[in-house]
Amino acid sequence: MKPIELKGIIPPILTPMNEDESINVAELRRQVDRMIEGGVHALFPFGTNGEGYILTAKEKQLVLETVIDQCNGRVPVYAGTGCISTKETVAQSKMAKDAGADVLSIITPSFAAASQEELYVHYKTVAEAVDLPIVLYNIPARTGNALAPATVARLAQIENIIGVKDSSGNFANILNYISAGKKKTNGPFYTLSGNDQLIIWTLLAGGTGGIAGCANVYPHTMASIYNLYAEGKIEEAKAANASIQSFRDCFKYGNPNTIVKTAVRLLGYEVGPCRAPFNYVPEEGIRALEKVLKENADKGMR
Repeated sequence: MKPIELKGIIPPILTPMNEDESINVAELRRQVDRMIEGGVHALFPFGTNGEGYILTAKEKQLVLETVIDQCNGRVPVYAGTGCISTKETVAQSKMAKDAGADVLSIITPSFAAASQEELYVHYKTVAEAVDLPIVLYNIPARTGNALAPATVARLAQIENIIGVKDSSGNFANILNYISAGKKKTNGPFYTLSGNDQLIIWTLLAGGTGGIAGCANVYPHTMASIYNLYAEGKIEEAKAANASIQSFRDCFKYGNPNTIVKTAVRLLGYEVGPCRAPFNYVPEEGIRALEKVLKENADKGMR
């Protein structure tokens, strides 16, 4: 396993789609270039904002291979390979390794309730089957299963489990994950925020960055949070992090994934809607997005 440092702002890059819901490969390549030119530090295909939950295995392979090819080594590529079953997660993880992914991001299994022991065995089995760095992904509001800090501490002792992303929105949980990671005895352990509002606070607490959906809309602004922090410009980094609040206020008009993708469409990119049925934004929401996008553009956000 080659060593890699998990840090910075990592967009869960959108999966552009045509009107028939097929993958728009040309626009995906364009978005890869747009993200990298915006200064992001890695890319994460078919995460939550990339609609990994609704793509087929064949589509995931197409998306991943396209992103890796277009990226051409400019930034690391994280692959979201978590599935409900351990067997399918292993298969997807092996596909990602063969495609050339640098890191695996593995969401907890969903729908059926899992015990902490079952979650531990699930991740341990995948880690033993695929020799790639693994980031645990906790988003209990979507999956129904939460990774306890004690389980993260146990999993951290597995050599190629090197980090965790927390999207619970609970900053205390992030702090507990950071503490759990310090118990790793066979290498570094990285904690990433999955909540865009908490990125600077995660960095200040000892985390190393964020997997940020809003970076699909504002790659430069979001990347600047980490860059300013790294330069010691803490107040400016806080201001950059706070600047996305007006956009996040629009999440009340629909699924955050749908709002983010709609915003990118309104910026003029042919990313298409989210795959049905998760594709509705009321007219009121469109008007609110247009207003916020213009206000933020006038402020220099991009």
